[in-house]
Amino acid sequence: MDLFTAMRTFVEVVHAGSMNAAALRLNVSSALVGQRIAGLEDHLQARLLNRTTRQHSLTAFGESYLEQCRDILELVDLSEGKASDQQRQPQGRLRIAAPVSFGTAALMPALKGFTDMAPDVEIDLILSDSNEDLIADGFDAAFRIGRLEDSTLLQLQLAPYRMMVCASPAYLTEHGEPQIPSDLDRFRAVLFSRTGRRPWRFRKGAEERSWAPKATISVNSGPAVRNAAMAGMGVALLPEALVQGDMAAGTLSQILPDWALPEQPMALIYHRDRYRPQRLTKFIEFARSTFKHPAMYS
Repeated sequence: MDLFTAMRTFVEVVHAGSMNAAALRLNVSSALVGQRIAGLEDHLQARLLNRTTRQHSLTAFGESYLEQCRDILELVDLSEGKASDQQRQPQGRLRIAAPVSFGTAALMPALKGFTDMAPDVEIDLILSDSNEDLIADGFDAAFRIGRLEDSTLLQLQLAPYRMMVCASPAYLTEHGEPQIPSDLDRFRAVLFSRTGRRPWRFRKGAEERSWAPKATISVNSGPAVRNAAMAGMGVALLPEALVQGDMAAGTLSQILPDWALPEQPMALIYHRDRYRPQRLTKFIEFARSTFKHPAMYS
């Protein structure tokens, strides 16, 4: 048995929250993770984890051994130069989560900048409008839009996510161009189902108004909302990043451009590790430099 590999696997299982999640992060099978943990327990002649069909917890011995493993592995990394590997080319696999609209329209086109900077890093990007659990699902980092709950995870605040109201030119020709938010009363809306029928809030100087949308259809995908709006099914509240090309092409038109909509905060969240792989450090630097300026969506 490779003791250091078994120790690293044990630390990863505890960090990831399950053997399946650890297997994803280590890019090995769950069966191999289980074999390494069993082999380590046999070597120590002590149980490290209390196992059930759905989860596990550390034994008293496992808790103390975990800290010893972390200290030993950190010393090994230091001796091999891995904890200060700024001179090394980052490599390995990064598992990243992002919302569908942001990931499709903003992150994917920008990722070439990261792959040019770190060509030996493999990116496993999961686009989902569900807030994936970093630990349980084995993610290294995730982009989040909206207010974040307090967390033990670190947060890198990025540029706010800006929204706009759009419709197809043909729809506006048929129904007229609204001048103030109350003019929207004669319009139907295509809604993103996660936000539902929440009022759309507008601000112009010190004046604030809201409009409760009347839905033609609700759908759980930002790109699908965009396509429905382009098909003339109604007005839609969409991210600027998603519709820039459509406005340039003339397939969508912005409505009420003089009325501002609330911005949503955006952050990159990641683990609070004493030793952070160089590939993740580089990705954090990439996210900070790429998505820090509000003008990036203009």
